[in-house]
Amino acid sequence: MDDRADITGVLAIANEGDPDALVTVLTLLHDRLRVIARRQLAGEGEGHTLETDGLVHEAFIRLLGVDRVHWHDRQHLLAMAARTMRRVLIDYAVRRGAQKRGGGVTPVELDEAVHVIDDHTDELHALDEALERLEAFNPRYSQVVECRFFAGLSIEETAEVLATSPATVKRDWAAARAWLNRELAA
Repeated sequence: MDDRADITGVLAIANEGDPDALVTVLTLLHDRLRVIARRQLAGEGEGHTLETDGLVHEAFIRLLGVDRVHWHDRQHLLAMAARTMRRVLIDYAVRRGAQKRGGGVTPVELDEAVHVIDDHTDELHALDEALERLEAFNPRYSQVVECRFFAGLSIEETAEVLATSPATVKRDWAAARAWLNRELAA
């Protein structure tokens, strides 16, 4: 039943309010969600304690809690799952950074604390803020980044999700990357 049309049909049932339908689709797409999670975790530093299945399950729970989304098709769900995983990783980094900065930990001298600060937390916040600015600047660029980078979709799959041509996706992808590089460099 991994056929795209079948998944789109089950998503239509989920849109009518049947929570079991979304569970069915997420279960069918579990392997694809694991691929997305592995891709996102690959960018995390050494010692990261959140694993692939943990990220998939946390995103699964969050997606089940969303009730104001009209699911269009398989690609739309995968793009939303990738965005949700990104949010999970950012929330995880914030919690981890708070713990490292004294949340329930014995205070240390300033010189020692400098070695404890996790630089990735700041980088993740900067990236998240840049992506939010990109979404305000050009929502389609933001959607292309989510599909290509976070969901790992091909140019053709992204074009299908966004109902546009592959050439437009290529142009938008190049422009979005350049825009993000400029924002992150500043």
